[in-house]
Order: sequence, then structure tokens, then C-alpha cells
Amino acid sequence: METLVSATANLLVFTFGACIGSFLNVVVYRIPAGLSLVHPPSRCPQCFHKLGKTENVPILGWLWLGGRCRWCKTPISSRYPLVETATGIYFLFVFWKFGYSLETIGYWAFVSWLFALSLIDFDTMTLPGSLTKSGLVLGLVFQGIIGWQIAQTQGIAQKLMFGISGAVLGIWLLEIIAVVGSIILQQQAMGDADGKLMATIGMWLGWKYVLLSSLLACALGSIVGGGAMLLGLLNKKQPMPFGPFLALGGVIALFWGQEIISTYVNLFFRF
Repeated sequence: METLVSATANLLVFTFGACIGSFLNVVVYRIPAGLSLVHPPSRCPQCFHKLGKTENVPILGWLWLGGRCRWCKTPISSRYPLVETATGIYFLFVFWKFGYSLETIGYWAFVSWLFALSLIDFDTMTLPGSLTKSGLVLGLVFQGIIGWQIAQTQGIAQKLMFGISGAVLGIWLLEIIAVVGSIILQQQAMGDADGKLMATIGMWLGWKYVLLSSLLACALGSIVGGGAMLLGLLNKKQPMPFGPFLALGGVIALFWGQEIISTYVNLFFRF
């Protein structure tokens, strides 16, 4: 019976995450284009046919259509079901780590914001202020709610300072990284929006994990960027979106931050 309940809960969480992923596809497409998120309803971008209920079902809708519009046969990008699947998996990871708690709901929102911003930055080399600012405010609200749950008024003050200090450190870290990167590359290393994203991560995760996130992002960005240049896919002067690496660093810190920090301390400070 317990196994059945657990399997059902996991299925419901994955399904809910896939539905959110479907909405994230809308966000990623429409916000950079300056379009409304609610109107018009989902439709084929080629023939503008409004998608029916079965066509809008996450993952399965794309499979039922065979990856093509039913009416004009225009190919539908496989990224749509991939984003829905990935979001469902993200939601499962959060659920497995935090269980039935307010943290689970909050971090579902957090990873959704990071995922949407990563995809937009990958597509357009921009991080919309509407998402970075709303993510920052939502993180502040999240810290307040968790603080109230812990110790009411005193807990709120502590958690708000926890988040604000993380946001401030995030901005400072990105400023330092940007200056150092500009000196090394002899051109602007990153945009102002990257600092806002780092502040958002700091607001949600606090100073310790935002420090880890920035280190992970730099390491991952260096490995991927260096590998791309070695393969001739990228040249030194060609810009590369840094937002996805910041977001990935934040996700890794959320799920495995304590383990990484503990391992580091045990390796280098045992004596």
C-alpha cells in the first residue's frame, strides 16, 4: 500500500511538473517577443490553428501529433516535450529532497524561474528583467514565509537577512567575475542581467550557496567554453550566454550543496 501511495505521488508530481513545463514553453517563446502569456491561446505558429485539448497535453500531445501540426503538417520542435519532461524530472528531484513541505512548493517555483531564464538566455542572449525581478521578489516572500513557519516574527527577520545578504553577495560576486573576465578577454565578459540572476539565486539560497553557485558556474562555463573553442565551435570574441551556467550552478547547489561543501571542508581542512 505504501509503495502504491509513493508511486501515485511521484506520478502526480511528474505530471504537475510537465504541465508547468508546458507553460514555461509559452513563457520562453512569448516574453522575449513581447507577447501576452494568456492571449491568444496556444496555436500553431505557422497556420495559427488553435490547439485542441488533446493536442495541448504535455509530452503526449506532441507524440500523438507525431511532432507535426495536424492541420498544416509543419514540424513541431522536439524541445517542447523535452522541456516538459525535464521540468517534471526537476519537480521530482525537489519533491524527493524536501518532501511534503512549503520548501517543495517554493523550490518548484525557483527551478521553474531558473529553467525559463536559462532557455531565454540561450535563445536570445538576454535575461528579461520581468523574470529576474519577479524571481527576486518571490524569493524574498519565500524567505519570509519559511521564517514565519520557523519562529514567527523573529524567524522572518532572520530569513529575510539570510536572503538579502545572499542577494547582495550574488551581485558583488558577478561584478568581480565580470571585471576579471573583461581583463582576461579584453572585452565585456557579461551583461548586467547576469548580476540580477545571481542576486535572485542568492535570495533563494543564501550567501553560502550563492558563493558555491558562482564557483560552479565559472567552472562549467570555462569547461564548456574552452571545449567549444578547441572544437572550433566558438571563437574568443564570440559571446556565450552565461545565464544557463549560473542557473545550473544554482540547481546543483540546491540539491547537493551541503554535500559538496562538506566534502571540500573534509578534504582541505581536516587538519
